[in-house]
This record gives sequence, structure tokens and C-alpha cells, in this order.
Amino acid sequence: MKTSQDQIHMAKIQKPKSAKRKGRKPTRSGWNQFSVRVVTTRTKNPSLCLSGSEHVSYLVNSHFDVEWVNTEAAPQASPTTALSSDQIIGGSVFTALFQDAALEQMAGFDDLLRIHLAIAKQRLSKSALLARNAHLSPEQLMRLGSLYDQVGAVSTRELVSTEANLAAAGDSECWYSIYAASFREGIVFSYARALDTADALAALLSRRDMVIRDILKHRRPYKTRLAVLVADLAGSTRLSAELPAEEYFELVNQIWGSMSKHIRNFQATHGKHVGDGMVAYFLPQADSNYAFNTLKCAQAMSNTMTDISAEWKARKGWVHDLKLNIGIDEGEEWFGTYQTPTHLEFTVLGDTINRGARLSDFARNGSIWTSKAAISCLAAQERDSIKYGVRHTCDGVENLVLNTYSRISDLVDFFAPANTKLADIANLAVTEILEVVAPSTLQAS
Repeated sequence: MKTSQDQIHMAKIQKPKSAKRKGRKPTRSGWNQFSVRVVTTRTKNPSLCLSGSEHVSYLVNSHFDVEWVNTEAAPQASPTTALSSDQIIGGSVFTALFQDAALEQMAGFDDLLRIHLAIAKQRLSKSALLARNAHLSPEQLMRLGSLYDQVGAVSTRELVSTEANLAAAGDSECWYSIYAASFREGIVFSYARALDTADALAALLSRRDMVIRDILKHRRPYKTRLAVLVADLAGSTRLSAELPAEEYFELVNQIWGSMSKHIRNFQATHGKHVGDGMVAYFLPQADSNYAFNTLKCAQAMSNTMTDISAEWKARKGWVHDLKLNIGIDEGEEWFGTYQTPTHLEFTVLGDTINRGARLSDFARNGSIWTSKAAISCLAAQERDSIKYGVRHTCDGVENLVLNTYSRISDLVDFFAPANTKLADIANLAVTEILEVVAPSTLQAS
């Protein structure tokens, strides 16, 4: 555990010049101005769990619907009991904020809305935001839209904070520090009233992996668009037979250890390991396209596998090429967790992961195959940045046709016993990812 010397990089949302807090210097004007500061924690042993803590906290998804609430927040630490009620789960956080009449009348209610809107603006257009909260009153919608226009979008993944006076109308000032922490699985908003408590909360939120895993233990499964990447080690049965057990496990651990950094870099969530296979889930992100992240991750994994193969060739003096067969699909599915008292595992329920696994089975010799659905999620510029197509064989001559797809049924012989397990994706339109390249390189090729 780190001590009171811990430091946390945190983006501070500046308050309007007119909003002053007693005993503090006024900050720069304009909600579209941001600076990065370092916050030094004062606590020596911060709790590593938001659930059950005193802090009002909730997790929202990319649409800003509430997915989890800390229902055990201390009443004295809360500006309103509504923000600690599981009744708001499943609905828009903006609707929840407006539907609490007492909260709406508080002096810093607009400041509270601003931090939510500054982060939402990177994810939701104004029209989408208003449509998702269409049942608010015309006055509330006008207020929400006006504040949306005022704020600048927050794109940083650092811890973001602001302060708001959440005193009831006519009462003395009651200031809260409000933090927003972005994770691959959503955004956590958390409130602290006292300054020393705020520092402890900042330290807690900096322990990102522990915090989000604790929250996801208590969050209900939810439906979301996502991409699934399934990777299998080609020829693993032969390798396990040829290598001593300790070397085979060393190889597999090296492969998946090396691939984990790519999964983190491209903002994916680990799924279940099945034998020598790996699954990763790519959820919608504010600063990147999850489908494009999946393709870039697959390319990076393939490149890393080439390096590992060269290393083991030199070490063993063999002629084997170590390769990963990768399958990718995209769809809307239920995302949740399986858990025991000592283990937490992320999983997806639905056909998307099954199709990804079948495409991994279909892939050969370290190829990357993806569904047409995943390619369809790319922007035009992103699509120009990949080289893809289908190889067709006629009279023994192979012909690569770029920028095309094919049904699985047109590419395999289902009478061959090895292909019978592909029958459930027979009509799936797919293509092979040949390379993720810069547009200029692609045009010159």
C-alpha cells in the first residue's frame, strides 16, 4: 500500500469566475478550459472499495444510463438520497438528477450538470442526449441543452474533478468535490464532502483495476454493442505433444502475457481463457472506435507472434512457425460477470462470441478473419486504413479479391468432417484482414 506521498494526475474542470468558494482563490472562467494538476493524498490507507463506502457513487455507461449505485452511502455524506437509490439503475443519469426536485433547486445544480455534460459531450451528440431524456419537461430540456452548448468536451482518461455547492435553497454553503473516473466499462461519478475525505476518494479512484472490479461484482448485466476477438494458438496439439510440459506452459504464458499489453492498449476487457485460447471484449469508448480498436489489436497481436516465433525457432532449432488464428465479430449482447468469492470473470451472452470463436476455428495459418458486421462499424477513413479481401481458388490458381466478402458456405466444403462445426455460421459474410496500414501505403500497394 502506498503512503501519503502518493500523487495522482487529475484534470481539474475550472469553474466559472462567478462561482467562488470561501477561503479559495477564484479560478479561471469558462467551463471549456481545463488544466492538469497533481493532487497529493493525505490518507495512508485508503479503502479499495466504493461499494459500501460512505461516498455517493454511481457508474454510467456510454449512453449515460446508470448501471450501478452505491446504495450504502452514508446519509450525512449525501446531498440527496436519490443518488444512492437503486431506483435510478437502468435510466438516464440526467433524468435521475432532474427528477429530484430538491437537488434541482440546489445552488450548484448547474455545476453538477456541467461535469456530467462535459464528459457526455465526447460520447453523445446534443440531439441524442435530448432524445434519451425526452420525457423531461420543456424547461428542463432547454436547461440541459443550454448547458451542453456551454461546456467543452472532456476527452482525457485522467481523473476529472470539480466542486459544487449542493446546499439546499436558503441554507449555508455545502461544498462537494465531485470526481469522474473513466474506465473501459463506463464512467464512475463519486462525491466527497470534506477536503480530507476528497483526498482519500481521489486516492481510492486512482486504484483503477481494483475499483472497477469491485463495482462490476455488484453491477447488473447490461446490453451493449461490442466487438469480440477470439485468438487460438495454431497447432497447439502438436506443440503440446512435442514440448516438455514446462516448456509448453512457458510458451503459452509468454504468448498470453505478451498479448495482454495489446488488450490493455486498445482498451479491451479480458474474457475467459479456454485452454490455450484467449477472448477479449471491446466496448464503446469515448476517444476511439471499438471496432477499429479490435482490428488494430489483432494486427498487433499477429506482429508480436512473429517475434515470439523467431525467438523459439532460434531456441529450439525447429522449423515451426508459431501463429495465432484470430476471429472477430461485432453485435449487441448482454455483458456481465461470473463470480465466486475469489474469482471474477467477464463474459458475453449471445451469438457474437460464438461467431467469433467459429471464425477463429475457420482461420488458418495465423490469419485474421472478421465478419462484415465489424467492418461496417468503421468510419470511411478507418476502412481505408485496412487491407482486406477474400482469396478464391479456381483451377488451382488462387486469386485475391480486395474489398470483398464471402459467405462461409462458399469458402469451405461442409462434407469434410473438420468443417462440420462451421455449419452454424454457414451464411455469415466474412473477410480476411490482410493488414492494418496507413491510407497512403494502401493506395500505393
